[in-house]
Amino acid sequence: MPGLLFLGFCTLLPAVSAWAVVQEAHAWIPSLGVAASFRADGLSLLFALLISGIGAAVFLYASSYLRGYERLARFYVVLTLFMGSMLGAVLADDLVLLVVFWELTSLTSFLLIGFSPEQAESRRAAQQGFLVTFAGGLAMLAGVILLGHAAGTFSISQILARGDVIAAHPLASVIIVLIAAGAFAKSAQAPLHSWLANAMVAPTPVSAFLHSATMVKLGVYLLARLSPVFEGHGLWVPLLMTFGAATMLVGAVLALRETDLKRVLAYSTIVSLGTMVLMIGIPGDLSAMAVVTFLTVHALYRACLFLVAGIIDHETGTRDSSALGGLRHSMPVTAAAALLGGLSMAGLPPFIGFAAKELVYETSLGASASWLVVGVALLANVVMVVVAGIVTVRCFLGGAAPTPKAPHDPGAAMLAGPVALALLGLTFGIAPWLASGSLVVPAASAIAGHPIEYRLSLWHGFTPMIALSVLTLVLGVLMFRRWDGMRAALAGVVQIDLWGPDRLYDRGMDALQRLARWQTGVIQSGSLRTYAGHTLTVTALAGAAMLFLRDGWALPSFSGSLAPDLVLVVLLAASALAVTGARNFVSGIVAAGMVGFAIALVFLFNGAPDLAFTQFSVEALAIVILLAIVGRLPFRERDYRSRDERLRDAAIAIGTGLVATLVLLSVLAQPFDERLSDFFRQASVPQAHGRNLVNVIIVDFRALDTLGEITVLGLAAIAAAAVIVGLRRKTEGRPS
Repeated sequence: MPGLLFLGFCTLLPAVSAWAVVQEAHAWIPSLGVAASFRADGLSLLFALLISGIGAAVFLYASSYLRGYERLARFYVVLTLFMGSMLGAVLADDLVLLVVFWELTSLTSFLLIGFSPEQAESRRAAQQGFLVTFAGGLAMLAGVILLGHAAGTFSISQILARGDVIAAHPLASVIIVLIAAGAFAKSAQAPLHSWLANAMVAPTPVSAFLHSATMVKLGVYLLARLSPVFEGHGLWVPLLMTFGAATMLVGAVLALRETDLKRVLAYSTIVSLGTMVLMIGIPGDLSAMAVVTFLTVHALYRACLFLVAGIIDHETGTRDSSALGGLRHSMPVTAAAALLGGLSMAGLPPFIGFAAKELVYETSLGASASWLVVGVALLANVVMVVVAGIVTVRCFLGGAAPTPKAPHDPGAAMLAGPVALALLGLTFGIAPWLASGSLVVPAASAIAGHPIEYRLSLWHGFTPMIALSVLTLVLGVLMFRRWDGMRAALAGVVQIDLWGPDRLYDRGMDALQRLARWQTGVIQSGSLRTYAGHTLTVTALAGAAMLFLRDGWALPSFSGSLAPDLVLVVLLAASALAVTGARNFVSGIVAAGMVGFAIALVFLFNGAPDLAFTQFSVEALAIVILLAIVGRLPFRERDYRSRDERLRDAAIAIGTGLVATLVLLSVLAQPFDERLSDFFRQASVPQAHGRNLVNVIIVDFRALDTLGEITVLGLAAIAAAAVIVGLRRKTEGRPS
């Protein structure tokens, strides 16, 4: 299926290359202005091709890598759902629809990271990834709602057309921060980066698909998509450049202190994600070209190297780079794929990675504070050279090292993906026009918001970018030769482990559990009276606050004769006092029945005899049932509450009743809106074939609600019967 999807998206390339946009829209929630709208332009089509193309390679790879796993069928189902969610997110032309697919990627990635739930490490990584990305998603949802409010629409196409108005909106700063928080969490920007490296406990197909090529770039996609809207705002550029540069530095340091191949690649992925965010933060057409080119190159070589790392682990029994070497002799095809991917990652010609690195340097040189941006970009690219050396030179060259398993090349299913991706990196480098006109330039134009005229090439003459590329290679080789000592020194910096975001996450979760235990001890007292008291107190305080803070308190006119109403008020008050003064359950139930009968009189005096009759019947039946139940329950004690507890409960009851009275009086003071009553009067006979409005409402217009109430009452009756039977058996000495 992924392969067929890839071919289907390829058919859209001619139209998108000619600046056309393919759209499809269907009504979804018209009352809220939300549509199931999809849109394929250069940027979304590029992502769709990467998702489906790399997805096809991963599906084929997993068929061999995970052969024999008990949960393989579930894995394929979840992986398919993830791919569908990713495609929905990048093709959505409605912000609400995008958020829905966004959260589905978080949910499915949680299931994929926790592929081995019996392992504590897997459970922790899945939980951490889900909580971080889900929290970011909630922030993004708030930003999306505010953005829709500011733009007057949730349509991404229309929002892009109103960029100037939105950027000048008073809430623009808040919108930018909230949306950036969601994008940063999804794309593992510092300090929200730890979950990505920990997610490497997932099987290699998951790491290659989710955490290198697709899901982690979803945040980059969102930032790039909305860049034309917020680029003119003063907060957008410094926010993205700051977090992007910080992420590059953090990822570079952490990548150099690891030996596990997948974690090394994960931290270098964080460096690349920071690079893309930094490039988005730099205004201009050239930065759009740099983002798209680097994104494409990164997806190709990163997925290739992750799959290679999985092959090494699968065939040798280890992925510790310090214990590997000389694998080229026993795994020549894997070594060739790793070498091609590594050279593209290092940014050497004639690979497309070289063109991407040149664009990054050229964009950095034109940025504000260019010396700082160029310095960070130089360090990031030097680390890319080192990581490429770790995965290729360290593992495949040199003398052969003993491994837990005898290494050899895997079958074609596992080799097809990395070999194809590595060859694509070389092909696009030798013939960059193959990717330029059909993929890169249309995607960059979508980011810039207007057509861009640019042609990718490997050689631009002797430029400052060439000098920086040479410097990058020289420093990378020198650093790789000293990597063992450097890694040991960095690994010895215990402060990174003690105070890094990963440890802070653990401390935060421990604090949350301690808070939950304390809160449970305070709130969950086991007393129904306490629960009811807390609920009523909060409700009463909230109602009183809204009445007086919003100036909602008012009194009706009380025109006309009040004699019948006063009689009912006195009767209700007397019944309520009788309930509170009851000395046992029997007298309390009878007194409560008096309250119900008084309410029935209210219905009767206000022209609803049928409703009054129903109330009389239900109240009488309820009294009989309750007396029958209570008579069989062992309630023989008098009120066990102390004097202070009774006074507290009385204060809560009086306060709640007073607030409820004020609310009802304020409602009665407002003009009565008869639109709903008019609807029921008009629709009662033609739609429900009944003239009794109350019965029609209960049986027809509120049929499901009534059915639910009947179901609840039925279940309560069954539960009560079960309790009575259990008590009878216990009393008679039989086992319950």
